[in-house]
Amino acid sequence: MRTTLTIEEDLAVQLEELRRRKGLSLKKVVNLLLKEGLRTQQAPPKPKRYRTKPRQLGLMPGYDSTKLNQLADELEAEATRDKLTTRATRRAQ
Repeated sequence: MRTTLTIEEDLAVQLEELRRRKGLSLKKVVNLLLKEGLRTQQAPPKPKRYRTKPRQLGLMPGYDSTKLNQLADELEAEATRDKLTTRATRRAQ
């Protein structure tokens, strides 16, 4: 089928570069690109399945993974103690 197309200048430059690289006619390059574009519109590629790799928790020796709440409590108590110590030091100055 014969038709007339008005191609934007930036696209025309890209088409000409592709035509030269591939050593094809403009007609062939345009037809190949149109086919590829239409094919991707009809059936988009399936996304790759995302997988994660499990890793060890890496708890420090002496901590039991079944007692993480106890660890959280100890860390909170330590942070509170540090905060109170800092306040007392500021007041003493």
